[in-house]
Amino acid sequence: MKIKVLFTAALLFAQVGWAQIQKTTDTIYATALRPFGRSLINKEHKLEMIGSAVHLGFKFEGSQCAVYVSVSNQGTHNYIQYELDGVYQKRIRIEGGLKDPIIINNLSKGSHTIWIYKATEAHTGAIIISKIAARNIKPVSLNKVPIIEFIGNSITCGAAADTSEVACGKGVYQDQHNAYMAYGPRVARALGLNYIMSSVSGIGIYRTWNLDGPSMPQVYENIDFQIDNQLKWDFKTYSPSIISIALGTNDLSNGDGKSPRKPFDEKVFTDDFVGFIRFIKLKYPKAQIALLSSPMVSGSSRAILEKCLSSIKSKVDVLYPGDKPVATFFFPLMQAHGCTGHPSVADHLILAQQLEPFFRKLMKK
Repeated sequence: MKIKVLFTAALLFAQVGWAQIQKTTDTIYATALRPFGRSLINKEHKLEMIGSAVHLGFKFEGSQCAVYVSVSNQGTHNYIQYELDGVYQKRIRIEGGLKDPIIINNLSKGSHTIWIYKATEAHTGAIIISKIAARNIKPVSLNKVPIIEFIGNSITCGAAADTSEVACGKGVYQDQHNAYMAYGPRVARALGLNYIMSSVSGIGIYRTWNLDGPSMPQVYENIDFQIDNQLKWDFKTYSPSIISIALGTNDLSNGDGKSPRKPFDEKVFTDDFVGFIRFIKLKYPKAQIALLSSPMVSGSSRAILEKCLSSIKSKVDVLYPGDKPVATFFFPLMQAHGCTGHPSVADHLILAQQLEPFFRKLMKK
């Protein structure tokens, strides 16, 4: 199919109508794209980018491309972010009901490669891509290198981290998400690895930050981590070499002061965590398991979490004597600068730098 595109020099990104499109280009449709991370092709043959930092790439020639991207519901919004020729650019707000494409323009002549990322987590809704148009456009696949899967909560999501456009306390929850700049993707890029993000704000191993559930073991199988979704994720899609689990912050939370909250139960936490690892090992028997503590938990709760993680490691190592021992990493305490006590984009760089030697060592085993 051929469409027309008008070069505009004023803005890097612009929303333009079909009548403005004037220059002939080529089109690739959603089914030809090669996304990495939790995603699906829906009944309308469009790509739904579901999980945090799901990403896809394409090459093209010329000074611009048109991305036909939307979110499902009118009156809502979500965010993508992108790399141009290996350099991170910015987040882009996508309004509900958007029909015109997002134009990436004002580029230099010649060939370009763009990677688009979902900036937000699964619970904020899917980013939907129907097609992308540019001259001589072709989809790009990631290099075949080892994969790290990062399982976690809002910290792992990169939630409440980016106040560059919307200040803390303003807008809605996803307005400060920046999955690309979260510690997991930063570590993976530093090590030259691929990555998957399996993270949900507020979630824990046996309860959430303020309620008794749903927990990560209850939703991990579901493609979008929603408790009532019957559509399961196909664990045969990827084979991670390392699975990093950073859960416990919300289990140890004191709650919101409104919902009933029992004291933290070490036995339930430990038993449920071991059960979750056993499930993961059924899906990924060769993966190295890595347990991370929380940079946000302090005082006696910090000691309890580290004690529990050490106990979980010991129990799993006994259950699987022929496997690689579970690895543990305990973060130094951090004074976070993001919203509501979360790490900021700058803080995530610090977390990634702390983690890089740990994961580099695991990759050599």
